Amino acid sequence: MSDGSEILLSIRDLRVEFATEQGVVRAVDGVSFDVHAGETVGLVGESGCGKTVTGLSILRLVPCPPGRIAAGQIEFRGQDLLQLDTRQMRDIRGSRISMIFQEPMTALNPVFTIGNQMVDVLRDHEKMTRRQARTAAIEMLDKVGIPDPAVRIDEYPHQLSGGMRQRVMIAMALSCGPELLIADEPTTALDVTTQAQVLDQIVSLQEEFQMAVILITHDLGVVAEVCSRAIVMYCGSVVENGSIEPLFEQPRHPYTAGLLNSIPRIRDDRLGKLPVIEGMVPDLLQLPAGCRFADRCGRAGAICIESRPQLNDGAGGQTAVACFNPIDVQQ
Repeated sequence: MSDGSEILLSIRDLRVEFATEQGVVRAVDGVSFDVHAGETVGLVGESGCGKTVTGLSILRLVPCPPGRIAAGQIEFRGQDLLQLDTRQMRDIRGSRISMIFQEPMTALNPVFTIGNQMVDVLRDHEKMTRRQARTAAIEMLDKVGIPDPAVRIDEYPHQLSGGMRQRVMIAMALSCGPELLIADEPTTALDVTTQAQVLDQIVSLQEEFQMAVILITHDLGVVAEVCSRAIVMYCGSVVENGSIEPLFEQPRHPYTAGLLNSIPRIRDDRLGKLPVIEGMVPDLLQLPAGCRFADRCGRAGAICIESRPQLNDGAGGQTAVACFNPIDVQQ
């Protein structure tokens, strides 16, 4: 499932909990995966499955309280990020690992100009004078397709369109040349044309900077277009992990197959309403002992109700899957 390059990020048995008035919610429960240097990985699943919390955990940005990283390891180039102190972690954020957040209007400070915010990021991590940082910021704004960057740098976030604000977020995230970029639903709030432009921008910059990208999204079309591998999450756990071609052509987990089957198609011979995955996601406060997808799965047996399946290693070009009764790739 890798291209043979070195492992940049390794997550093992990550567990993240949130304390609520009703009890403890396990938002991420036993997640494990690797990201290799230079690859683009899609972290896929419906809202509430734990994708964003996983991304925030890598940078140790889970709000505490009410959240906490209860267990696991997050190794970046062999160094466990969970063992670093606050100052060491601050040095890594924005420099070696950066994140693009879902809504730029909440991530950008409305009372400071774009230039002030970008200059602060550059001066925090690079040995630059304010003038040097401003010049570098203008160059990066130009790289991400901001028109008249020398003018735009002195504007405030509300003076920019949604697409340009997202480009500013990309420019800030890449300004210090990170080795890993985490992009959390970077196109959700944008129109279709702007979505395509922003995605193209991320892809071209990923190739230019030779960085790895974790793209967090619920849009399988986006994953198919820009990612080399996809990690499918359901109810806080990874249920399937594999290269794009086998995962899309021959999905092995019933949940992945259901997601792919529900995608609208231009020429669709299916009559009536669009196929859906029947049932509801289980209550995170009262998780079942067995497979969390069992109540919604037509392939579930007694063992699925009693025991929780573990993600296997995958073999023979197949995807890794957490299922006692996966779909036969020959079917």
